[in-house]
Amino acid sequence: MPMLNEADSIETALVPLQSLRAQHLSAQVEVIVVDGGSGDDSVRIAKPLADRVLSSPPGRARQMNLGAQHASAPALLFLHADSLLPEGAVEQITHALIHHAWGRFDIALSGRSRWLPVVSWMMNQRSRLTGIATGDQGMFVSTASFKAVEGFPEQPLMEDIALAERLKQVSRPACLTAKVISSGRRWDQFGAWKTIRLMWRLRYRYWRGVSATQLAKEYRDAR
Repeated sequence: MPMLNEADSIETALVPLQSLRAQHLSAQVEVIVVDGGSGDDSVRIAKPLADRVLSSPPGRARQMNLGAQHASAPALLFLHADSLLPEGAVEQITHALIHHAWGRFDIALSGRSRWLPVVSWMMNQRSRLTGIATGDQGMFVSTASFKAVEGFPEQPLMEDIALAERLKQVSRPACLTAKVISSGRRWDQFGAWKTIRLMWRLRYRYWRGVSATQLAKEYRDAR
């Protein structure tokens, strides 16, 4: 789990994972949090709720790669600090990885906007159609496959899409219908349709070859 100034939400994200740590000790379920230099109480809050809290220069791809390097299990799950797993997630991931190298869950965005169910549906359908997943869908992958594709490219935006493109060369994703609950704060704060237009425009430009560095700047400027 990458983290940066998440003191308000990190406890909410980590507390539900404690039962997984207790139930699956023999299966090497471990929670690794990688902090990107938080200036709040994120690290203090996370330490008693994780097996490891690592420090890294900021950058989600860099942080997640570092966490993967320190993991000992045969499968990796990358979970955002504002996302909650569905019931039975470990069992579903284990079963899915029998026939797939990687996969993701469906997503349900939580928040105030009445458009969030529509946005969630669109994200899930787009993912099934394209075989591309995003980080807020709870991406999981066998450790061997993650290493084979050399992990996340260390770029400031679209690192999840870039990883999905790499993993598609290994296999199609397992698209699990169980839902990760992820925060819709981005859509609430900036407006649902404005955010949809922005993200589709950025993804189109990324597909056309615009650098992730340039797109990250445009994303910051648009917020």
